[in-house]
Amino acid sequence: MVDTIYAEDEIISTKKAQEIISKFRHAKVISIERFGEVFNPSNQNFRIQKTNPALILARKQKGFVLNAPKGFGIRDQDNYYFSHMYNCLYDCSYCFLQGMYNSANYLVFVNFDDYKHEIKKTIGKDKEKKMTFFTGYDCDSLAMEPITNFISDFIPFFRRYKNALFEIRTKSINKTVFRNHDALTNCIVAYSLMPETLAQTLDKKAPPVSARIKNMKYIANKGWKIGLRFDPLIYCNNWKAQYSELFANIFREIKEENIHSVSLGSLRFPKSFFNKLLQYYPNSEELSFLRSNDKGIISYDQSIENEMNEYCRLELMKYSDARKFFSCG
Repeated sequence: MVDTIYAEDEIISTKKAQEIISKFRHAKVISIERFGEVFNPSNQNFRIQKTNPALILARKQKGFVLNAPKGFGIRDQDNYYFSHMYNCLYDCSYCFLQGMYNSANYLVFVNFDDYKHEIKKTIGKDKEKKMTFFTGYDCDSLAMEPITNFISDFIPFFRRYKNALFEIRTKSINKTVFRNHDALTNCIVAYSLMPETLAQTLDKKAPPVSARIKNMKYIANKGWKIGLRFDPLIYCNNWKAQYSELFANIFREIKEENIHSVSLGSLRFPKSFFNKLLQYYPNSEELSFLRSNDKGIISYDQSIENEMNEYCRLELMKYSDARKFFSCG
C-alpha cells in the first residue's frame, strides 16, 4: 500500500509516528524538516501520484478545530470539523480533494493530543451548548483506522462530553473499531451513499454500496447511531428510479429507530476545483450536467437541484421521520 514514508524530524521518534511506521516494514523512511516540502509544491500531478501515494507524518501547528463550512453541519448546533489527515484511501471521481490539493500523498498529523486539547477548549466555552465535531471532511478516517487508530483514540475522549456529537463520515466497511468499543451514544457513524450503478462508476476503490448497507446494519445492531448522507446527490438520466431503489434497500435492512439523521445535498464545486476535475475526467457524463452560476460556483441548474431535493425528501419520508432531515450545501 505504501512504499515511501516521509516523517518530520520533530515527530519521527514519537510513539504515534513509530507505531504507524512499524506497520510498513518494507517502506523507505525519509526524514524531512516540514511536510510542505513534499506536500505543497505545485508541480505535482494528482492523478499520477494517486497511483502510488506516499505517506507523510507531520505535526499540525495550528487550526486544530475549525468552523464547519457553510451548509456542512447539523442544524441548530454549533458545527466544527477537525482534520487529522489530508487525502483519502479512496479515489472518488467527484471528490473535491482532487481540486484542493496538488498532492495525492496521505498526510497524517500525529499530535492527536493537541486536537483533544483544542476540542476540550471549544466545548468549555459553553458546556450547555450542543455541538458537533466532524471527522471525515478531508479524509475517510474509518478507512485509515488500521493505520492510525484515530477513532479508537477519540471514542474514549468524546465519551466524557455528552453535549458534543462526534460524527465519523465514511464509506468504509471496517467494523473492528465498533466491535471493540461499547456504543457511544453521542457518536454518529455517517455513511456517504449513492445508487449502486453510480457508485460503480464514481466511487473508485470504495466498497460497494450493498457492502456499506450491510456494515451499517451490523453497526446499528451493536447500538451505534447511523447517519445517512446523500450528499452529493448525483444527477443522471434515470436518477429517480435509482434513488428510490437505494432508499428502499437501505430501510429494508436498517430500522428507522437506529437512524440519527438524514442529509441531502447537491454536487457543487468552486470553479478552480471543477476545472481541475475536468482535466482529469474530460468525458465524464456526470460532470457534463454542471453549470457555473453567478457566484462562481459550479453546480446543477437550480431547477434540477430543487427537483432532486424535493423528490428524494418525499421518497425518504416513506421510511423516516422528516424531523431527522437536514440539507447540506
